Amino acid sequence: MRAFVAIPLPVECQTMLDQMQQELRSSGAEVGWVAIPSIHLTLKFLGEVSPEIIPGLAESLKSAPEPESGFELRLHGIGCFPNQRNPRVIWCGIDGDTDALQRLQKRVEAVCDRFGFPPEDRVFNPHLTLGRVKGKGNLQPLVDCIKIGSALERRFKVDHFNLYKSTLKPKGAVYAILDTIGLHEN
Repeated sequence: MRAFVAIPLPVECQTMLDQMQQELRSSGAEVGWVAIPSIHLTLKFLGEVSPEIIPGLAESLKSAPEPESGFELRLHGIGCFPNQRNPRVIWCGIDGDTDALQRLQKRVEAVCDRFGFPPEDRVFNPHLTLGRVKGKGNLQPLVDCIKIGSALERRFKVDHFNLYKSTLKPKGAVYAILDTIGLHEN
């Protein structure tokens, strides 16, 4: 099965991202939009995982955040990769207590490494993918909407993360929570 570790978003954040996505859609650009319930903050993509290791991995992940407590993040701004001249991925930025987020991500990476999932080569860059550009039409109106969305902001508390199963379907991936890992309160 395909699996990953991620922080889910609260309903208020999903609602705000849905409103922003609607604004971006009005540009008429050719974008494959991510379904709002599927948007999450990925800590580690695992890929194919043997179902037999899931219980041990979940238990080990529960020990990963031991020294960490809940923390606050903020959705902040809309942007695109690689740049506004050539937008390929539309994203929402993350800031707030990014030091705590980085520590948590490193702990998750360390646990996953022990289970045969090596750390990423690239630096962890927290963001939420809203859509992927599929064509060249109406890119300027899309970039104009992205500039307007730069003032977007919503704070949220991170008090848990999930181990997810991802099943690929013709209409996109369907996610199911395999386990929830709580963070201790301050």
